[in-house]
Amino acid sequence: MNKDLQFVKFHGAGNDFILIDNRIPVNLSREEVAKLCDRHVGIGADGLILLEKPKTSGTHFWMRYFNADGNEASLCGNGSRCVVAFADSLGIISKKTIFEAFDGLHTAEIITGSDDHFWQISLDMHDVSEIEKFEDGLFLNTGSPHFVVPVEEVIQYNVFEEGKKLRHDTRFVGGTNVNFFSLHQNGIFVRTYERGVEAETRSCGTGVTATALAWAELQKFSDGMHYVPVYTHGGNFDIAFQKRETQYTSIVLTGPVEKAFSGIVIL
Repeated sequence: MNKDLQFVKFHGAGNDFILIDNRIPVNLSREEVAKLCDRHVGIGADGLILLEKPKTSGTHFWMRYFNADGNEASLCGNGSRCVVAFADSLGIISKKTIFEAFDGLHTAEIITGSDDHFWQISLDMHDVSEIEKFEDGLFLNTGSPHFVVPVEEVIQYNVFEEGKKLRHDTRFVGGTNVNFFSLHQNGIFVRTYERGVEAETRSCGTGVTATALAWAELQKFSDGMHYVPVYTHGGNFDIAFQKRETQYTSIVLTGPVEKAFSGIVIL
């Protein structure tokens, strides 16, 4: 039997998602999620997010994230910021929220909001204490695994081909996302090949965060609070963090969110 499914489409700096209010559960198969995310036969998105009832006392909701291939995945930074905007539009939250995702509890804050279509949202990320260095890049986990590679001119770089090679590198169990960056204006420009999407996305929240920390590690930032402007093809971010020796704490990802459209799809 066909079923009607209400959805809203959001994007965080060009990284786009289908969001579904799943507080009254709708069961979606992996094949259905993949079809919805398909840009030719579905709505089209880099991923799908279910907003569900909270599982932990003191939180507002539970976020489940699925890659475009239909598989449930780890933390998505831009997706997290989009689901905060979605929760705001549903009246679940106001300015601040605590929610639960794949990697545990997160807090987020709506910095600005306009007419239920545009937001600037900051997301608190978990601490990072392990950064593995290789000759060709650095590997770290910011809720999702990322391999970060510095290059001379990232805007002209062949991100798809080079990212595809490294995505399944045997050094990274289960595969990895791959970020390439170079210096840009007063910060860095980042491009990301995302696993699960198996292509370059216009931005990646956990990816720009990982790259900012990797750059700090390569440049041997001094201990203290730092702010890194990050530029992507989809939009701009600010990454804040506290560095103390090899520890990165108080990590905050801030960037734009926009509601694209809403509708009903028949499954």
